[in-house]
Amino acid sequence: MNSLPDGFHALVVGASGAIGAAFVDLLGATPRCASVRALHRHSTPPLDFADEDSIAQAARVLADGPRYHLIINAAGLLHGADFMPEKRLADLHYAQLLATFQANAFGPALLMRHFVPLLAKERAIVAMLSAKVGSIGDNRLGGWYSYRASKAALNMLVRTAAIEVARSHKDAVLVALHPGTVASNLSRPFRGDSIGRPAQDAAADLLRVLDALTPADSGSFRSWDGSVLPW
Repeated sequence: MNSLPDGFHALVVGASGAIGAAFVDLLGATPRCASVRALHRHSTPPLDFADEDSIAQAARVLADGPRYHLIINAAGLLHGADFMPEKRLADLHYAQLLATFQANAFGPALLMRHFVPLLAKERAIVAMLSAKVGSIGDNRLGGWYSYRASKAALNMLVRTAAIEVARSHKDAVLVALHPGTVASNLSRPFRGDSIGRPAQDAAADLLRVLDALTPADSGSFRSWDGSVLPW
């Protein structure tokens, strides 16, 4: 991350997952990174997208520390103990829609609300892990209703927030990122262990993409190789 100031401070949300942990490891091994804070449901302070108060409280705790030059949200939900991605309209039900939107859109929205004020005034990046299946223009197969729609909603939230944040942080970049298929618990039911690449490789690719972005790229939707994805 040579584009960030020497001695930059980073924050990774969803740090207990495969790709979140990979971000923490890579940033922690970066000599120019002064600190990397890892938050998840069982961290100190805890941050749980199902608990709005925990998001606000975590921000209040971290407000006593340094301003952040890099904030990455790696949390997300595709399936749970009680559901898998819907294949048909007949599979839709409220509980799954709510849980998926809470994890993939509502929580990240509140994360931006409470943590954007903790950004450094110099160059700073906020990256939200999205998914290519959240692209409306690229949707050719259908299915996965809740996940697709929640990631499309996340993309709009990032785009909208980028417009506002540019007014107060002219050097900030807010971006939605598609990590590709990564070997993780999220992808395991879909042959992720065999077709996905290691989380360390995905995180390294995404950090390279972030390093190359400028404020003119804020509000964009990027793939792990840096290409622009259709909304």
